[in-house]
Amino acid sequence: MSDPFNSPEGATAEAPSIQQAADDLREAAGQKARQVVQSAEDSARQLKDATSEKAQQFREIAGEQWQETRVKAREVHTSTEDYIREHPTKSILVAAGVGFLFGLIVRR
Repeated sequence: MSDPFNSPEGATAEAPSIQQAADDLREAAGQKARQVVQSAEDSARQLKDATSEKAQQFREIAGEQWQETRVKAREVHTSTEDYIREHPTKSILVAAGVGFLFGLIVRR
């Protein structure tokens, strides 16, 4: 009985097909690895683009909110100045009362 793994005849007959199978497997693994890398790069690019879009939207919204806040602060400042000019005595007494209360709180 002949053993194909030990006989030189069997080794030469099967070696090319095993080598070919190994080469085919190596090539398929390389292609799959390239596909995975390409897929990861595409996903990363899409994520970066989406993140950039969201960041731009947040910047625009924050800029709008900041402008609205500045306008409201100016309105409050103007209305407070007008009230102080119309009621100077009342404003001074209120400021003194707030200062007195603040002093009591800080002293404790």
